[in-house]
Amino acid sequence: MKVECSFEKLKKYISLANRVVGKNTTLPILESVLLYTQDNSLKIRATNLDIGVEFSIHAKVIQQGNIAIPGNILIDVLANIKNENSIILELIGDNLTVSVKNNTILIRSLKPDDFPTLPKVDNGIQFTIPAKSFLSGLLSVHYSSAVSDIKPEYSSVFIYQESGTLIFVATDSLRLAEKKIQNKNVEDFDGVIIPIKNIHEISKIVKDIDGEIIIHFNKNQLSIVHKDIYITTRVVNGIFPDYQQIIPKESTTNIIVLKQDILDALKITNIFSDNFNKINININKKDKVCEINAKNDKGENTTRIEAAISGEDITANFNQRHIMDYLQTATDDSISISFNGENKPMVIRGVNNNSFLYIITQYKK
Repeated sequence: MKVECSFEKLKKYISLANRVVGKNTTLPILESVLLYTQDNSLKIRATNLDIGVEFSIHAKVIQQGNIAIPGNILIDVLANIKNENSIILELIGDNLTVSVKNNTILIRSLKPDDFPTLPKVDNGIQFTIPAKSFLSGLLSVHYSSAVSDIKPEYSSVFIYQESGTLIFVATDSLRLAEKKIQNKNVEDFDGVIIPIKNIHEISKIVKDIDGEIIIHFNKNQLSIVHKDIYITTRVVNGIFPDYQQIIPKESTTNIIVLKQDILDALKITNIFSDNFNKINININKKDKVCEINAKNDKGENTTRIEAAISGEDITANFNQRHIMDYLQTATDDSISISFNGENKPMVIRGVNNNSFLYIITQYKK
C-alpha cells in the first residue's frame, strides 16, 4: 500500500475513528484502526463490535493495500506534525511509514486479516433527515438516560416516528426528556433504542456534517450514512417504558422565569446543596417570587427570582443537577415550569416551544 492524501482530513478522521476502538479488549486487533485503499480512496475503519465507523478520503493511490495500525500512536504522530497539506502513507514490509516534508516515521503494524467487517443494514426502516436536526434530537435528551446499563432501555435514547414527527426520548426513571423534530418523509414506526455510550460517539461525528443523513435500522443494527461517512451501532433489543402515562395532564401551579436567572441561581445554590444535590423550591404567588434554597454543612443559600405565577403556592424539593442538565442545553430565553402538588413531578418547557418536554420527580419528604 502506498497512498498520498490530505493531512488535515486524515488527522480528523483518525481522531474520530480512534474514539471507538476497543479498549482493554481480549482481541488486540480491535485496538487498532484499519487503513485500506479502494479505487481512488483511502478508507479508515474502527470498531469495538458495539459501534463501528468508516471514513473515506479521496487520495492518490500509488499502490493498493491494507494495514492495521494502533490508532493512538498514529494520532500522537499526526498531532506533532505542523503546517502540512499532504501526507504519504506507505506499507514497507509489515510496518507503516508516514512521510511529510521534513519527517519520516515508521510505526509497527498488525496483520489486518482478522479485522472485522462492519455490519450493513439491508432491511428494516430507512429515512433521511438533516444532520443538524438529528443531532438536536440526541443532544436535547441524552443527559436524561441512566449511567448504569443494568437496564439497557434506561441507558439509551429511544427514537420513534408518529404523525410526521420524529420523537427522541430518554429517561433514568427519575427524570424524562422528550424532543420532537418535524420529519414528514417517513412513515410511522414503533421505534429503535440506541445505547447511550454509542450516542456520545455518534454525536461527535454527526456535529460536523452538513446536509442530510440516511438512517437505516432493523432489530439488530442502525446505520448512519453521509457521503464519505458510515456509522453503525448495535441497538437495544428491549421495550422502552410506556412513558406517556407518566406525563402530567394538568397542573395546579405554573410559573414563567428567565432561563438565565434560574441558571445563575442554581450555580450559587450548587455550592450549598447536600450530598444528594437536593434543593428546595418555594413558589410565592403574592410576592411573585420563585425562591430557591439549599443547605449543607458548609452553609446555606436563598436566591429569589422574579416570576410570572398562576395557581397555588407550593414548596417542593428537587435534584439540582437534574435541572442544571436541562438548562445548560436549553435554547429558550424563558421557560415554563408546572407543578401539580406535593410529591408530584415538575414539568419544564420552553415558552412558546411545544417541541420539548422535561419531567423531574420530586424528592419525597
